[in-house]
Parts: sequence; C-alpha cells; structure tokens
Amino acid sequence: MCEVMLVDMTPHPTNTRAALRDVAAKYASQESWFGIEQEYTFFKNGRPHGFPENGFPAPQGGYYCGVGSDEIFGRDVVEAHTDACLEAGLSISGTNAEVMIGQWEYQVGPLGPLEVSDQLWVSRWLLYRIAEEFEVMATLDAKPVKGDWNGAGAHTNFSTKAMREDGGYAKIIAGCEALGKKAALHIENYGHDIESRLTGAHETQRWDQYSYGVSDRGASVRIPWQTEIDQKGYLEDRRPNANCDPYVVTRLMVETICSELA
Repeated sequence: MCEVMLVDMTPHPTNTRAALRDVAAKYASQESWFGIEQEYTFFKNGRPHGFPENGFPAPQGGYYCGVGSDEIFGRDVVEAHTDACLEAGLSISGTNAEVMIGQWEYQVGPLGPLEVSDQLWVSRWLLYRIAEEFEVMATLDAKPVKGDWNGAGAHTNFSTKAMREDGGYAKIIAGCEALGKKAALHIENYGHDIESRLTGAHETQRWDQYSYGVSDRGASVRIPWQTEIDQKGYLEDRRPNANCDPYVVTRLMVETICSELA
C-alpha cells in the first residue's frame, strides 16, 4: 500500500519508505516509539467549515476541545473517520477539536517508525474518502487561513527504550540537543510551506530558530511536564507540518537521535 517500486522491484525515487526501512533496521535495538498528532482542517463551500459566508467567526480560543453547535463543526465526519480507522485495525488513540474553528486532530501510535508512518498514510486516505460522504473537504495545508489563526501541524512524539527506562531523562536531553545540531536539515524536510506556520506565534517557535523546554508549547521541541517529574518518558517535536511525509520525519528523528545515543 505504501511502497512504490520500479519494474525491476527496486525502490522508486519517490519511495521514502524504503529509506526509512533501512534506518529503522539499523537502529532497531533502540526500540523507537512514535505517536503522531495529525491536525487537519475541514473546508465546505470554499471556506473553513464553520466560517460564515461573509467575514470571520469569533476569535479562536473557545473552539479547542469544544462542545456545542456554535463552536464545533464536522464532528460527524470525525467520528465516522475514527470508526473506519478502528475497523481497519489502525492504532488511532484519540481525537479532539483544535484551536481554529473547523480544525481537528487525531493521534496514531505509539508504534514503531514504519508502523506509525504506514498507519498515518492509510488514515489520511480514509479521512479524505470519508469526508466526501459528508460533502466536506479535508486539507493538510500548514496554514489554511492567514492571520491570527493557528496553522496545522503533525507534532511527533518520540522515545527510545533507554528514554522510557528509569534514569532516561539524560537520554531525552541528549536527544533534544541532537535535534538542535541538525535543526536546518529537519526544517527542510518537515513539510511544504513550513515558514508560514512556524512564525513564533500560535504555539510555535520560528522556523529559523531552535529551542527545547519543559511544558513549553512555544519551543521547537517540548519535554512534557510529567516526563521531567518521572525523569523518563518521551519528547515532542512540534515542528513537522500537517502535510509532512511521515516516512521522512520518522527517518530523520531516528537517524539524528539514535546515532547520538548509540
């Protein structure tokens, strides 16, 4: 489903899964886990679902994890998509309404790098196909509405076996430092039009700066509060776009972090 081959059965140049397969095998002993938060935006009649025909809705804030027909648009599609993912055997672990009206998120994982990427790819197809049935369009555009509205990302949660074990916090810090050393490489490969989303506003760090911190949603990489308390756990790379290639993102994260921890 997710690999394209040439007639001689070698990987097609566009086959990013093949490159991930090699890297995942190289660092398999570190047991990398991923959880990817896929954000997306519904459009209906040429504008974000829930936007009035003229002008704009109320400023964002109340829509996040909201309830009520004045704040939430598209929940019927979300629930149908969730059911389809579960029936397909995908490890979808949650959904929620996002900061901008008409914007949603679902989470896939925790899984290994190949598994999480395959499942995210199939789940995206299911999202687009099911949205058809409700006459809405789902988009992974990184910044679907310009101005004071949140963009759409694919926050990527990552850990190795060593990070999850007692005393793993030092490994998490080492992972954050390793990501900083190759920040430009990751930004170049984290999705189309990333500069429009990573502006330093709307819970992002600027695309041309790198930082990490505990419970810091304005950092490039966030260390969860509970991870610091437990001194083990995972890190969250907040830079990938909603339209990122998960095979590329997971490959880069495994390669960058696991080579540092080896």
